[in-house]
Amino acid sequence: MPSSLSSLEDQVVRILARYPKPRSAAMPILHLIQETQGFISKEAMEWVAARLDLQPAQILELVTFYPMFRQHPVGRNHLKICRTLPCALMGAESLRDHLLRKLGVKLDETTPDGRFTVSEVECLACCGSAPVLMVNDDLHENITPEKLEQILAACL
Repeated sequence: MPSSLSSLEDQVVRILARYPKPRSAAMPILHLIQETQGFISKEAMEWVAARLDLQPAQILELVTFYPMFRQHPVGRNHLKICRTLPCALMGAESLRDHLLRKLGVKLDETTPDGRFTVSEVECLACCGSAPVLMVNDDLHENITPEKLEQILAACL
């Protein structure tokens, strides 16, 4: 067992106890790994697969399907812009482009100081208040360029 994951074993055992079939615990275990390590590495996916008696590809499918899972570290402030139609119609693309220019990064790149990563995500379920942006786990609605500047300033 990788040493970085051995400290999670007690929590994994408690998670497994709640499910009749071990494979049903895959999502909660992946969430636990990401919460504690910041992302889900290939090593972690292999460990989860072995722990649940699954193939690594089955865990990779989960990690790549769900947009809340990350396979690489992100900045301290992960800026997630909704890219679905309601947000796009309300200007999310221009907000995204503004962010990328201002921070000097491409999508999913982290600024050299490690403060920011900008990503596009699927629906954040706030279509009536588009465009929306999440900063880490905090949702911001009705984003305007001015609001965006305030959000960035608060992250510094």
